Amino acid sequence: MLTKLLALGLIMDEGSYLRDSWNMMDFFIVISSIFDMALEGQDLAALKILRMLRTLRPLRFLTHNVGLKLIVNALIGSIGGISNVLMVVAIVFLIFAILFVNFYSGKFFYCSLDPYILHE
Repeated sequence: MLTKLLALGLIMDEGSYLRDSWNMMDFFIVISSIFDMALEGQDLAALKILRMLRTLRPLRFLTHNVGLKLIVNALIGSIGGISNVLMVVAIVFLIFAILFVNFYSGKFFYCSLDPYILHE
């Protein structure tokens, strides 16, 4: 990361390091990890958040793999369409739930204290 940062520049030029969103994520993960390692001996409650950011370390693999970047970008771009489909499916489930509750209302019997006597 450091060599890429020195080669591209930090933020001023058009193609600099922090102009790419993947590099911004990578930079954030590395800086938070360095900050967490610097405060390793401390036992503060606020540092638990930094320790939870350790779960983001595997995301650094995405910045080096072009195929995974393409897949993640496609998934993020399709969230709108997927949410529309989920809404339609939820409405269909709701319609069938209302329909079958009306069809089967009062059709099932229940037992009283005596388990072998059915009530209609």
